[in-house]
Amino acid sequence: MNTRKSSNYRWVIAAVVCLIGILSNYMQYQISALAVYLMPMLHIDQAGFSTLLLMPMLTAVFLSIPMGTIGDRVGPKKVVLTGLAIAVVGAYIRTFGLNFPLQMLSMFLLGAGIAALNANLVKIFSVWFGDQTQIAMGFFYGSAGIGVILAQMVAPRFSVRTSYLSAAIILTVASLLWVFLIRDAPEGVQLPPATDSPLKYFNVAARSRNVWLIALCYGCSMAASTAFAGFIPQTLINNNGFNKTSAGLVASAAALGSIAGSIIGPMISSRLGKWKGYLFATILVGTALMVYFWAVVLMLKKAPVVGLLCCIMFVSGAFGAINGPIVQAMPFALPEIRGKYAGSAGGLVSTVGLLCAFLLPIIISSISKGNYVLNLGLESMIFLLSDVFVLLLPELGPQGEIAKRIAAADRQAAEEKK
Repeated sequence: MNTRKSSNYRWVIAAVVCLIGILSNYMQYQISALAVYLMPMLHIDQAGFSTLLLMPMLTAVFLSIPMGTIGDRVGPKKVVLTGLAIAVVGAYIRTFGLNFPLQMLSMFLLGAGIAALNANLVKIFSVWFGDQTQIAMGFFYGSAGIGVILAQMVAPRFSVRTSYLSAAIILTVASLLWVFLIRDAPEGVQLPPATDSPLKYFNVAARSRNVWLIALCYGCSMAASTAFAGFIPQTLINNNGFNKTSAGLVASAAALGSIAGSIIGPMISSRLGKWKGYLFATILVGTALMVYFWAVVLMLKKAPVVGLLCCIMFVSGAFGAINGPIVQAMPFALPEIRGKYAGSAGGLVSTVGLLCAFLLPIIISSISKGNYVLNLGLESMIFLLSDVFVLLLPELGPQGEIAKRIAAADRQAAEEKK
């Protein structure tokens, strides 16, 4: 553990991982930024556009578990590199195949890189950052938000083909950085030997009650916070009469808050040493701020001035994002998972999270039938539901009893080797 903490090279690992996170989200949300050009070019309606935008999520649903399981077997570097190679092919198909079938194929292929990385993320960070895995995870979450913001700012300044080609070239360079800079473990630290079949690795993760609780907690919070944020501008415009500029400012404030929360929240939890109470409290505060938005701003139509509302939504975005990186880092802290089965557990958590993020908003939208207040009210309750799973989990922070027992066992094993 000390080796991991003292290795400055871990920040090189984190930087390359975050670069991949920025690029993957940038390339996905280029679609959104270029929608006014793409929809007539591809002859698609809103349904076709939504399908195109969500194709990388579909890739992750299919590939997260096998890529995480294989990562446990052969190491994360090779698995993620394979995913990145597929994504690079997709990036060039997207650049030169400007018709709807090829765009669908390319977006599916683009999802392979981030799917492989997400599935193996806890395995990569845990071996390099140890007890501070959630801090590294926070930087990765922040990088995803930066990618989305950059897509909205940069992509519309260029033609579709130029925007796509430049992103494809940068992704190629980033993939080469992965080849030359990424290592599976610090010098002197060995990954657990691959002694089992891929199915055995997955079965260990799937039999863990705590892995499923983590996955459901992650899925509920991610589905609710993502869908809630997506409705902010249109609800303010359609329900409260905001102009597009003001509504965009409020939505941007929430997005910036989510980046800040992703980075700062895990740092605070690391200092505290215990996660359970901290997570429970931050989810409660996040829910309260969601309720304020739909109950006071939308239902009662008592929105404060734009500047104050931006501040409130910045804080709301921060509290909505704090729990994601902490929860996704949790599998490594489970004694039945640790580093050996972290890829399989990470793949399972990613798959459940993506399924929740894809299905829950659709179900809620079908129930609410265009009622924004009801829709966002249900989203906030789904977010609060993640607190139930937090309560069912044991304390997994580095100062908890489980972590202390693991540390004692590690020390004993090290002494026996001597």
